[in-house]
Amino acid sequence: MGLSILPKRTKSKIAGYLAGGTATAVCLLAAATAVLPTPAAAAPSSPQRIDVWIDHALLVMKAKGIPGSHEGIRRNLMRESSGDMFAINLWDSNAKAGIPSKGLMQVIDPTFRAYHVDGTSWDIYDPIANITAACNYAAKRYGSIDNVNGPY
Repeated sequence: MGLSILPKRTKSKIAGYLAGGTATAVCLLAAATAVLPTPAAAAPSSPQRIDVWIDHALLVMKAKGIPGSHEGIRRNLMRESSGDMFAINLWDSNAKAGIPSKGLMQVIDPTFRAYHVDGTSWDIYDPIANITAACNYAAKRYGSIDNVNGPY
């Protein structure tokens, strides 16, 4: 389709965008994405629901010998996902590598598979499976999720 069939006003806008080049495109993209909600901000769960998930995960962890406390899990969970069990990080280095962090504790698929806890779901978005896999990873790497005070 040629530009000749477009209205004159539309053609002048397109010409202006083309004249502005990359800088205009970047500004338009930045303006458009600045107003979009992030996936992590989409659906935080209630504090009571989060506490139930953490308590359930702690029961599984205790049975499997994985250390951690309610407070340590909650602190990391809230920092990582704000309580949104379907959170996906689409902007960090993992996402850029094609393996975005997912779920309450923001676990990448390879880590979830490697540290999955038997008896829990293989669904990375399942709160209990996500929490226990993240805590299992943290236990192996840092001694406990309680020792994690920043991105891990």
